[in-house]
Amino acid sequence: MKFPILLPNIFNHPFTYESDFKLKIGDFVEVPFGKTRIIGVVWNEFEKNNTKKFKIKKIISKLDIPRLKKNTLDFLNWFSEYNIVPKGMALKLVLTSGKEPKNVDQRFYDNFVFNGQDNLIKLTNDQKKSLEQINDSNKKFNVHVLQGTTGSGKTFVYFQALKKILEKGFQGLILLPEIGLTTQFEKKFVEFFKFKPAIWHSSISKKNKKIIWDGIIRGKISVVIGARSSLFLPFKNLGLIIVDEEHDQSYKQDEGVIYNARDMAISRASFEKIPVNLITSVPSVETYENIKKKKYSISKLEHRYQNASLPNYEIINLSQIKLQKHSWLSKEIIQKVKSHLEKKDQVLFFLNRRGFSPNVFCKKCLNSFSCPNCSINLVYHKSKNNLLCHYCGFKTFLIKRCSQEKNCDFVFSGPGVERISEEVKKNFPTKKIEIFSSDTMNKKSSKEKLEKIINNEIEILIGTQLISKGFHFPNLNCIVVVDIDSSSYDHDLRNAEKNLQLYHQLAGRAGRTGKPSTVYFQTYNSNSSTIMDITNKDPNIFLEKEIEIRKKNNLPPFQRFISLILTGENENKLEKEAIKFKLFLKNKLVGKILGPVSAPIFRLKKKYRIRLLVRGPKNMKLQKTLYMLITKYKFLAGIKLSVDVDPISFN
Repeated sequence: MKFPILLPNIFNHPFTYESDFKLKIGDFVEVPFGKTRIIGVVWNEFEKNNTKKFKIKKIISKLDIPRLKKNTLDFLNWFSEYNIVPKGMALKLVLTSGKEPKNVDQRFYDNFVFNGQDNLIKLTNDQKKSLEQINDSNKKFNVHVLQGTTGSGKTFVYFQALKKILEKGFQGLILLPEIGLTTQFEKKFVEFFKFKPAIWHSSISKKNKKIIWDGIIRGKISVVIGARSSLFLPFKNLGLIIVDEEHDQSYKQDEGVIYNARDMAISRASFEKIPVNLITSVPSVETYENIKKKKYSISKLEHRYQNASLPNYEIINLSQIKLQKHSWLSKEIIQKVKSHLEKKDQVLFFLNRRGFSPNVFCKKCLNSFSCPNCSINLVYHKSKNNLLCHYCGFKTFLIKRCSQEKNCDFVFSGPGVERISEEVKKNFPTKKIEIFSSDTMNKKSSKEKLEKIINNEIEILIGTQLISKGFHFPNLNCIVVVDIDSSSYDHDLRNAEKNLQLYHQLAGRAGRTGKPSTVYFQTYNSNSSTIMDITNKDPNIFLEKEIEIRKKNNLPPFQRFISLILTGENENKLEKEAIKFKLFLKNKLVGKILGPVSAPIFRLKKKYRIRLLVRGPKNMKLQKTLYMLITKYKFLAGIKLSVDVDPISFN
């Protein structure tokens, strides 16, 4: 008997195999493919329109794994079509290692099963009301938004909602935007539920991933807490998906298979016929528009937990103050920080820039240090005495012979967190100071460092945007935004929205236990709309204005954008091919094609990049037509196309 077997590779169709086994759709099988053996899945459709004659090979074996459910297959077929991704690559997201998970000691799973217990936390009236609204909506597929000011106790509300789902024997998935959040979040989860969740992200070992994968498909693990990729795990009986910090840009996977995990979570819930809860303090524009249209239901937490007050805001106008040479912190800020430290407040200096300086040049020979692989400056990291490209990872030491004299006379233009840390140490030499960024928090010591911050053993933090994402620091009552102006200069259509969400989240780290707290903004432009939007306690005012601007200009969420990026090593060849490709697409799509233009980062990892932007109506017809046209077009050797449906970043 013939069976269609989908393999985890770049093909958009299953391959036909023969077997004497009794097989059903969704079964895992091992098949010969070329000179290797590979794990595939019995798919729900055969390859279409294949007129070639070929020898049909036999399936080697059926694996002893529960089959993939029909609604999971349906979701993967839809996912492939929506994101213009080959079906085999969508399946690869499910299979992870592509090898059969080996049986493990079943006692291992005992710690991961819901046991009916929970930490009896008393909810406020606000929280109880929101919980009732969520529970009412969590009976079938429905998107419910829980919006609450930072520190309002949203987590405990959705934990209670999840508990009700687990009591019915279902599994739960909690998506987090950053893997750095999982340690603190896991601790909070165990304290509440009295059992362990499975953690899933890119840093989990292959061996542990196999064990977790096997436990999930067999229903031996009740809850998964994970990053984007956990969305594709083969749950036996998924009952609820929770997307924490739904507005976060990190949910967008922008390499390899490109997709938005928040949007795909909603779609997966739709195919599974289960509810999905979106958690946020400031909704994304797309979510806000769906709330307005009543496509999504919503409940709100207006007050912080135990009525802790929101932080005050103060603007330090740098245009009226002269900063000292090589200084980035005003005398006023230093005095205000001193007064907070005297009250035993923890202090955070925030600058969303890693390293010591984003730009280094020699004032003798005027040589600026840029990446040899990418069209961007190298960032100087003083702690390691190297220049680093934050895109391709190129590294070199800062020892350069000057073309004019013996050695370069370096000028470091602009600050990064390391530079601010140096200045803070000069002003507060007796204080315990730590940098909180992806350079310092991805190490094994991060758990220990978090404990020290929570216990107020670290008095001053210097952090990037990583610190704004969901961490609970009970003693943090003073935040200094070193340079708010730098984040305002960006041509991204989502820049204003990103800034609002970032600084609302950041401010939410302060004053969470009731003590008075203040956020200080250093700026040369005190009339900045960014500051006015951030300091307004009602973010919906900004969202309303932003929706009107987007609607007027036919921008997302009112039209669909699809970014097409062509890459190649030969610049002239690439430019000609981009024009040729546009002419091929022209008049064949129900949409407008903009470009081709050089991508803002024109050269990345030794390859030039040119972008076309397709904008059109929000229906699947655009993707279907575009996919069909792409498969018919033959690109010149060495030129590759990547497709980004609903792009968030325009780099």
